[in-house]
Amino acid sequence: MHVIVDLCVIPLGVGVSVANYVAECQRVLEAAGLSYQMHAYGTNIEGEWDEVMAAVKKCHEVVHEKGAPRISSSLKIGTRTDRDQSMQDKIDSVHEILGTRPE
Repeated sequence: MHVIVDLCVIPLGVGVSVANYVAECQRVLEAAGLSYQMHAYGTNIEGEWDEVMAAVKKCHEVVHEKGAPRISSSLKIGTRTDRDQSMQDKIDSVHEILGTRPE
């Protein structure tokens, strides 16, 4: 099943900046070959359910390996069966309504 998720991994007990931990998760997603878009408070990921969930698990593993004693994550999951839709399709439909072009 195709899935689009919004993942926010929050390492706890590592200080104020979490950029190095976020970078580790981005490396996981790149290595998994998934389509993803980082944004200011998380990352949108799309792919097959099992592959995406395996990458989410791997993100937790690498962040713990990097020294985070605790992690709190939020995960929003979207699936649909009526048609195929990508992350970009969702963005494009809003730009079409607004009459704007994506940057």
